[in-house]
Order: sequence, then structure tokens, then C-alpha cells
Amino acid sequence: MTMIEIIVKENKRIDAIISNEIEDLSRSYVTKLIEDGQVFVNGEVVTSKKLKLKVDDVITFEMPEPEVLEVLAEDIPIEIVYEDDEVMIINKPIGMVVHPAPGNYTGTLVNALMFHSEKLSSINGVVRPGIVHRIDKDTSGLLMIAKTNNAHKSLAAQLKEHTIKRKYVAIVHGRIGSETGTVNAPIGRSAKDRLKMTVTERNGKEAITHFSVLERFKNYTMIECQLETGRTHQIRVHMAYIGHPLLGDPTYGVKKPKIKNDGQLLHAKLLGFVHPTTGEYMEFESKTPEVFDIMLKKIKGVELGG
Repeated sequence: MTMIEIIVKENKRIDAIISNEIEDLSRSYVTKLIEDGQVFVNGEVVTSKKLKLKVDDVITFEMPEPEVLEVLAEDIPIEIVYEDDEVMIINKPIGMVVHPAPGNYTGTLVNALMFHSEKLSSINGVVRPGIVHRIDKDTSGLLMIAKTNNAHKSLAAQLKEHTIKRKYVAIVHGRIGSETGTVNAPIGRSAKDRLKMTVTERNGKEAITHFSVLERFKNYTMIECQLETGRTHQIRVHMAYIGHPLLGDPTYGVKKPKIKNDGQLLHAKLLGFVHPTTGEYMEFESKTPEVFDIMLKKIKGVELGG
């Protein structure tokens, strides 16, 4: 059991406060904790999820340890761009989930990594060995993998300090007029849909995305994005926020697009970091997958009336 303490910062319902503060807990799970008498406010047990709290109230509860899952090694081909005793750089294909989670216990990058290497960092537990950062299932491209705990700590620190260089290529709806731009807008969990992220001041964390135009079309633009921060769905949320959602994005995209794709057109193109042991700056680049060429041909065909 892990003891959790939350000091209330705004007058809201207790279930909303807990689920906003602890992103991994759903409202339904919080409700169950309350119904089981495991949540306390100022030392007194809570009996209703609708209880409205005041600023400086103190919520405490014990959060059960997550169920230990057995993650199995699987002989799944993966493209290893670079590998040494400390780190690996993987070029993840479209459609591959990074690590096991409810509904995806097999066929993930972690299952493949465990088959390939007996040496992976243990900092993120048995479900996420070696995983320092992640990209979405339908996002392709480069990922850092830590083979030792020291490497993991170094790479995680670089991520936290925003010193890792990360560039993405995306195709978005609409014609972007400016050559470059920056979106500086905090991102947090949506209060309306817990599966989505959104730009919000209420529970948002700093999020900064820089972008530049690679190619323009009449109704679409291909862009390069550089992340200064690394929030969940950051590029997808930021581009939708400024009116240019990613082509094919099932969560933040256009509802009835003229050109369809099964998943967002987003590729982690470039990754640069300081090696945890040697101190050498290393940079890797990956070509966009074939689907980008296919979509660009479709866009040109549609706009030319083909």
C-alpha cells in the first residue's frame, strides 16, 4: 500500500479532485475507494463521492499496489537503430503499443525488447522495463530504451530538464500561413472525457511545441514539430487547439474528413541526447514511413481533382 496525501487547492467534489491529481486513477476507481471507506478528509472517513471540499482540506488514502503482471518475452521483429551496453534506440512501427496495459498484454514493444535483451532497466517495474518515454500506438519513430538503471536515471533527468532534442513530422488539416510558430499552452486531463487531454489552466502542466512548415497544400500542411516539453498527446492536442488537427487523428481530429487514415499522421523523426556513460552527444534520424507518401499522393490527387 502507498499512502497518498492531497492538499485541496480549489473548492470541488472529492472524486474530481482525486482523479485530477492522480492521473492513473479513474473516477470509477476513486468511487470504489470511497465506497470501501478507504478515503479520509481531515482524518474523517468520507462516505460520498459528491462531498464538496474546501481549499486546504487534506485528503488521505492508501492506494493498493498495482497487480503484478507477468510480461512474457515474444519473438517480434524490431528495428534497432543503435545499441550498446547502456542504451538502445528503436524505430517503432505504426500500430505497435509501447508497453503492456489492460487490453494489450502481448505484442507490445516491451514483449519484443524482453526477447531481444536480458538487460533492461527495472526503474519502471515489470510492465515497463527499459521504457524511459513513450509514443502513441499509431505514432511511428524513434524511442530511447535504457538497459541499466543508471542510464534510465540519466535519460529521465535529461527529459525533465528539456535537454533532449525531439523532432516530429506530421500532416495536419488546413493551410498554415506562417513559416514557423510556437504553441505555449498548458495540457491536462479533460474533465469531460478522462481518456482525452486538453488545453486547460485548471489542472494543466506547462507544454511548449515549436513547429515549422515543410510543405503546403490547399487544405493540408506537412510540418515539423520540436518538443520543448513532453506531455501526453502534446502535438496532437496543441495542433488541434490552434485549428490544425492531425490528419487521421481519431481522438482530436476532424470528424468527417475528405481524406481518411487509420491513425494520426505523426512520426518521431529525430532524437538527440547525451550518452549516460560517455557524455557524448548522440543524434539519430528516421525516415517517415510509407503511409506519409501515400497520404501526400492522395492529398495532391484530391486537390488537383484526381
